[in-house]
Amino acid sequence: MAIHVAITRKVLPGKEQEFKDALHQFMGESFRHDGVHGASIISGPEGDDDREIGILRTFKNNAERDAFYRSEHFKKWEEYASTITEQPVYRELNGLEAWFRSAAAPPRWKMALVTLCGVFPTSVLLNLTISPFIKDFPLLIRLLIIASCMVGILTWVVMPALTRILKKWLRS
Repeated sequence: MAIHVAITRKVLPGKEQEFKDALHQFMGESFRHDGVHGASIISGPEGDDDREIGILRTFKNNAERDAFYRSEHFKKWEEYASTITEQPVYRELNGLEAWFRSAAAPPRWKMALVTLCGVFPTSVLLNLTISPFIKDFPLLIRLLIIASCMVGILTWVVMPALTRILKKWLRS
């Protein structure tokens, strides 16, 4: 079963570009470890003064995650990164938490409410725009098409926008 880990680091002032450059290099090299299945960097838009950087990692399983974090490659990275960032926060992600990037996940009721605010209008939009074109398809195929579109739109458009817009409320 895949394991997802979110790492949040706050970069020391004036070290942002140095950290991003080093992080990109480290991330590319980290795929040499067989158990690393994915890695992403999350940061604010260009010009944003937020020095917080999120790193999402996916591992094949717990054993591969543990092996990666015990590796010399990671230990060297951690030693270097600790000189230009504050103490990192590591947490394993479960379910909806992957959409809500912060040192601590918001309360579940807030995650559920924000998710509903994303799912409902997206489902209405998809049913109004796609359903007329697929109305003659078998039911399971129609549901699969709508669900696939829903997941893609929520993952890459709606949820990132909602969490950015509601960032202060989610953290309060």
